Amino acid sequence: MQSLANAMTPRVPVSVLIPIKNEAENLPRCLESVQWADEILVVDSHSTDGSAQIAEQHGAKVAQFDFNGTWPKKKNWAIENLSFQNDWVFILDADEVLPAEAQAEFSSAIANAGDVVGYWINRRFMFLGRWLRHSYYPNWNLRLFRHALGRYERLTVAETRSGDNEVHEHVVVQGPTARLRCEMDHYAFPSIEVFIEKHNRYSNWEARVAADELLQGSSRELSNAPVERRRRLKMLSQRLPFRPLLRFLYIYIWQKGFLDGRDGYYFARLHACYEFLSVAKTYELRRHAEKADG
Repeated sequence: MQSLANAMTPRVPVSVLIPIKNEAENLPRCLESVQWADEILVVDSHSTDGSAQIAEQHGAKVAQFDFNGTWPKKKNWAIENLSFQNDWVFILDADEVLPAEAQAEFSSAIANAGDVVGYWINRRFMFLGRWLRHSYYPNWNLRLFRHALGRYERLTVAETRSGDNEVHEHVVVQGPTARLRCEMDHYAFPSIEVFIEKHNRYSNWEARVAADELLQGSSRELSNAPVERRRRLKMLSQRLPFRPLLRFLYIYIWQKGFLDGRDGYYFARLHACYEFLSVAKTYELRRHAEKADG
């Protein structure tokens, strides 16, 4: 009955691109939220937990990705190499879920895009099973765009040991953008263990990019005004003292994370630890580079 209902549902002319590796736990929830899409493409890094089979059972096409250790990473590789049935692509991580109203809004946004080539969507962070209404909210990401006119920025050419998928890189599009009203839920941190594992990898990337900027200048290939503003603020913050404390105060005080109770406090403290890892790893990379040059 469910497959019959899906077959009768009007399809939205968008290709949903989902990068995965061992996402069997998250994937069904994610895929069920986009069954209205005309095409679902899953790019897998040779999962061993049955993720590819789950994707196929939900009607998705599966492509395998082999990472060379540096570049391109998974999303850019997919945009460059896959054959899309539609002009518009939406990037969705396996731990993200679109709401029911996204179907109608995506259909309208694509049909009435005019000269708009990309749309930003807001995310609601789920931490320890609940939505943090203040910490990291709002969190806008450019995810819906004409695939011929958008690519992820490249901020370093070095090996980062942070995984094969773009996490903090932004999509840069060639043209005007707009914002969607619907918001998607981001189930990124179901446990403290998952948070620490992910942010240990993320801090490798942060440190590599920061070290590149400090030692040899930017290696980015793409940029636009909103993304460039973010990068300038990021670079400014990297020169400030007491960065872990500032990150904590930004989330807990400025973003009113204290209104999220104990969960907001832990979330802010964990991000302060993440900031400290980034600072320490950047220092380590700079020391290694100075020794190699000396």
